[in-house]
Amino acid sequence: MTMTDMLGPHLPFLRRYARALTGAQTTGDTYVRVLLESLLDGNMRLPEGVPPRLGLYRLFHELWTSNIHLPGEEEASADSSSVEQRLQALQPDNREALLLTSIEDFTVAEAAYILETSEEEVQEEIDAALSAIDQNLQSRVLIIEDEAIIALDLENLVNELGHHVVGIAATRDDAVRLARQRRPELILTDIKLADGSSGVDAVVSIVEDLDVPVVFITAYPEFLLTGQRPEPTYLVTKPFSRDTVRATIGQALFFHRPRMAA
Repeated sequence: MTMTDMLGPHLPFLRRYARALTGAQTTGDTYVRVLLESLLDGNMRLPEGVPPRLGLYRLFHELWTSNIHLPGEEEASADSSSVEQRLQALQPDNREALLLTSIEDFTVAEAAYILETSEEEVQEEIDAALSAIDQNLQSRVLIIEDEAIIALDLENLVNELGHHVVGIAATRDDAVRLARQRRPELILTDIKLADGSSGVDAVVSIVEDLDVPVVFITAYPEFLLTGQRPEPTYLVTKPFSRDTVRATIGQALFFHRPRMAA
């Protein structure tokens, strides 16, 4: 089996994870590209005796914690210092452990292997990260979803997590109108909407005049994780769990709030 055959199915989801961890599509994709180049050049090798996906994420974390200089870092945005302050306030392991288990569906034991730590420490970090999210990251949320039952489930979940739903839209036009009227701080959106319109198109129109993070929640992640066009930084796959939505919302707000303040 070639390296492409072995790792190809896992790369879209590693890119998703890298973006959520770093808070930016460009930065996350750069880490993944550098990792692949290192594998192809023979500078890094997949661990033996573990599934390829598990080994790939472990190598990614070796790179992530190596303080490597990434191409384009000198062009970092002016708000990077405020992001760094937030990163220091919430230790990296907090976010890593939570994202690995809640978004990437690794077990606590697998996350411990990836992070090279104990299961007990992973669980402690998950609990600490969830506590930080619940205490510090409440927001006003717009839901864009055309299936009434799913929209209601999301609304109940978002409210339970301490956020406030400012509206639910089933079409692109409704979403744009509500966003302009109610100025949400976060958007949760599906891809396919009731009138045949697209959640992607709705978001493109909304962010033209509103700086707001967006979490895509879809049963069709392959439509967005193609590697051939701009892709979302935050993506949740249906059917979703409470912890997955909780972690992804927290990560989106974690990186976006300091940018808005700056």
